[in-house]
Amino acid sequence: MQPRFLLIIMALISGAILPIQATINFRLSKNVGGPVISAFVSFAVGTIGLFIYLLLSKQFNVRNFIAQPSPWWIWIGGLLGAIYVSAIVVLVPRLGVALAFSLVIAGQMITAMIFDHFGWLGLNIQHISIGKIIGALLLIAGVVLIRKF
Repeated sequence: MQPRFLLIIMALISGAILPIQATINFRLSKNVGGPVISAFVSFAVGTIGLFIYLLLSKQFNVRNFIAQPSPWWIWIGGLLGAIYVSAIVVLVPRLGVALAFSLVIAGQMITAMIFDHFGWLGLNIQHISIGKIIGALLLIAGVVLIRKF
């Protein structure tokens, strides 16, 4: 198989995991008392799992954290993830999985195109094209159709 094809499969599987995770975290929120504690438990379990993996694979190295100066914003990815997980736990039961994720994907595509276009946060610049704009509009049309039907 071609490496690009494998990356596409990996992206599709990763995308498939998100609604499953959202549904699981919603159910968890019912058991533990709300979306924020659910996100906390989810991240704690994920952190423990990653830590065990790093230890077993001998990839954990404290020096990697302090090896070079870094901009402040590289440390907020986990916080953004926690906000996302908390929000999706609130959205899924109110909007349904399909509409919630349609809106999330629309937001992701619009933001991704802006980041690509301006090369924000060190990305390579990939200008917005008419094809990308049409794709985003079709995505938004899809959200409207999912909401309507």
